[in-house]
Amino acid sequence: MLKKMQSILHDKSRRPIVITIGCVLALMLLLIISRIWASITLNDRTDQNAIRLVHTFYVKKTVPTERLVLPGSLAAWHASPIYARTNGYIKEWNVDIGYKVQKGDLLAVIETPELDAQLRQAEADLNAAIANNELAQLTATRWMTLLKSDTVSKQATDEKIQAAKALSATVAAQRANRDKLSDLVSFAQIKAPFSGIIAMRGIDVGDLINAGSNANAKPLFKLVQTDKLRLYVKIPELYSSRIISSMTVDMQFAEHPGRIFQAQLLKTSGALDPKTRTLLAEFMVHNETDLLLPGSYTEVTFSLAASPLSVVLPVNALLFRQEGLQVAKIDKNNRVVLKNIQISRDFGSEVEVSSHIDVGEQLVINPPDSIYNGEVVNVITNLSLGDKKSPS
Repeated sequence: MLKKMQSILHDKSRRPIVITIGCVLALMLLLIISRIWASITLNDRTDQNAIRLVHTFYVKKTVPTERLVLPGSLAAWHASPIYARTNGYIKEWNVDIGYKVQKGDLLAVIETPELDAQLRQAEADLNAAIANNELAQLTATRWMTLLKSDTVSKQATDEKIQAAKALSATVAAQRANRDKLSDLVSFAQIKAPFSGIIAMRGIDVGDLINAGSNANAKPLFKLVQTDKLRLYVKIPELYSSRIISSMTVDMQFAEHPGRIFQAQLLKTSGALDPKTRTLLAEFMVHNETDLLLPGSYTEVTFSLAASPLSVVLPVNALLFRQEGLQVAKIDKNNRVVLKNIQISRDFGSEVEVSSHIDVGEQLVINPPDSIYNGEVVNVITNLSLGDKKSPS
C-alpha cells in the first residue's frame, strides 16, 4: 500500500515537466512553420517584383466618319467666249458687263457691207440661173415634141435635154451659194447662245471684226451661266477610293463668314493625275441668288466614311524594331504577343492601322524596348485609347 502511494506521488511530480516539454515543442513547431511561411511569402513577393508592370489600353472602333478639308475652286456652269462668224465692223452693242441676258437675246450687230454686196450678187446670179434653166426646160420640151415627127434629129434633142439638166444643177449651186451668204449675213446679229451674265465685253462701235477664233480674232463677249456652278476639288490618292456617288460636301468662303454652302458630286475624272497623284472631282452648286461668284476659292469639307478594317492607335503604343513596326498585345494569360503592323495614315500623334489589329484587343502603352514575345506581365492600369500621358 505504501509503495502504491509513493508511485502516485512520483507521477504527479513528473506531470509539470512533461507539460513544459510539450509546450516548448509546440512553440518550436510554430516558429518553424512561421519561418517557412515567411520564406514562401518572400519568394512570392520576389517573383512578383520580377514581373514587369505595364499600362495598357483597349483598342476602340474608329470614328464612323472622318472630316477632311481640301481647297476648291468654283467655275461657271457654262462659260463661253463669243466670237464673230463673219467679217465686218461693229455697228452697235446692246449689253455690257453684268447684264443678265436670255437665250437668243441680241447682243451686238456687225455691219457687213462687202458681204451684203456679195449676197445681192448671189441673188442676181440665182435669178439669172433660174431664167436660163426655165428657157432650157422649154427648149428641151419643144425638141422632144419635134422629135416625134422626125423634124429634128435625136442627137440634137438629147443635147437640149442635157443642157436643161446642166442648167438645173447650176440653179442648185447658185441657190446654195445664196443660202451660204445669207447665213453669213445673219451672223451679223450676235445672239446669246444660252441664258447667263455678260462677264466681258471686248468690242466698241466701229471696231474691225474678223470671223473665227484664230489668233487674229478677239472675243466679242464672254457669257457665263451662274444659276448653277461647278466646284472642282483635287482629291489626294489616299482618299480617292472613299469618294462615293452623289455625296455632298460643305463649302466655306472667307467673304461669307459663318455661312455653309453645299455641293453635290457629279463625277470624277476616273484617273489620277500622274504629276500630283490626285483625283479631280466635280460638284454641282445651286446658286439661284448669284451670291457665289465663278472663280472663287473655297474650303471644302468632306465627311468620309471610315474604313471598317482600320483602327487608330496612339503613337506611344508603337515599337520600332528591326523586325518592323510592332505593338505589344496582352493575351488572356497576361502574356505579351508582339504583332507586326502597317500604317496606312499618319496623323502625327496618332496613326491609322488597317490590318492585324482588332477592336477590343489589349495593347501596351509606352512599351519598353526590352519587352519580348511571351513575357508574363502585370497590368496595373488601363488607359483609354488616345491617352497621350505617360503613366507615372
